Amino acid sequence: MVRRRIYPVHSFWNEIDDMMAEMEGRLAQTFGGYNNAFSQRILPAITGECRVDVLDHDDEVLVVADLPGAEKDDIKVKLIDPKTVELSCQRGKEVEEEDKESGYYMRERSYGSMKRLVALPADVSEADSNATFKNGVLEIHLKKAEPLAISEISIE
Repeated sequence: MVRRRIYPVHSFWNEIDDMMAEMEGRLAQTFGGYNNAFSQRILPAITGECRVDVLDHDDEVLVVADLPGAEKDDIKVKLIDPKTVELSCQRGKEVEEEDKESGYYMRERSYGSMKRLVALPADVSEADSNATFKNGVLEIHLKKAEPLAISEISIE
């Protein structure tokens, strides 16, 4: 008879999270880090991060992110550099260790903090940029930066 060790639910999911983080790191190493198409498109779906659409318009870049369970005050948007925006938020409440009386039969929705770097197709600026959040959808309108004027440098 094979005896299996029974882990509490939270311990089991912690182990799954650790394995997913390790797999994400190995995939990122294999496919050249987070700045390639594979990492930008596939890893968020595997790891449960928010999913985004990035649209390139004439004078702006639009980033649309699904953040179900997030509250407006818990979302932060930072422009890391002219071609990268960082989205972070706290989704839902931290789940305390459940006891038998909690009534859960199954729990799949994710809670906790989330952070995502989004590569942009053009340089953008914070000036005249804005964001809105409604019904779990974040829209970020980022104005494209003016291209730097090319000037000649004199040689002394």
